[in-house]
Amino acid sequence: MRSTYWLPPALWMAVIMWLSSDVGSAEHTEHWLVPILRMLAPWAAPAQLEALHGLARKGAHLLEYAVLGALWFRALVRGRGLNPRRAAWIAFVISLGWAILDETHQSLVPTRTASGTDVAIDGIGTLLALGVALLGWRGTADRATAMLLWAGLLGGGLLLVVNALAGIASGVLWLTSPAAALLLLARHMLARIRLGRPKT
Repeated sequence: MRSTYWLPPALWMAVIMWLSSDVGSAEHTEHWLVPILRMLAPWAAPAQLEALHGLARKGAHLLEYAVLGALWFRALVRGRGLNPRRAAWIAFVISLGWAILDETHQSLVPTRTASGTDVAIDGIGTLLALGVALLGWRGTADRATAMLLWAGLLGGGLLLVVNALAGIASGVLWLTSPAAALLLLARHMLARIRLGRPKT
């Protein structure tokens, strides 16, 4: 494999390892990230800014491993000529292995903590990038939309039942759960209409 293919993911892995040092600790990122968040959300209370800071850090995990998965996928498909599905599995294994090593490294840094949740987030980021690579943007967005609607319908329905049994008001859930059901029904009907159209 030519260096133009394997060098970008290898360099990105080095960047990830550098960020897992003290440089990427919460104490360091809050000095520059919290002021930006305060500027974007001047109404936010300190506790909300802290929560947004945490979410931004988790989002960074998702993004950095999405990039790593995409770079390895590119290297394996273009550089090695592997079948895209096989390349996706190998890219996922490499990225997940690096996520585990990354968290192990963080456990040795006094200002950092290792987290299995972060490994899971890293894996999800990798899977998202590989899903886009295999299915394309439309296919990935379509499947993600269906999953979110099913989660809204089933999760919302379950919460409605639990709230009813506990005597707690469900508020907006009475709108969101039926809305998810209607959107799923509309998607199903549109898919049937598209299948029934004659090809021109």
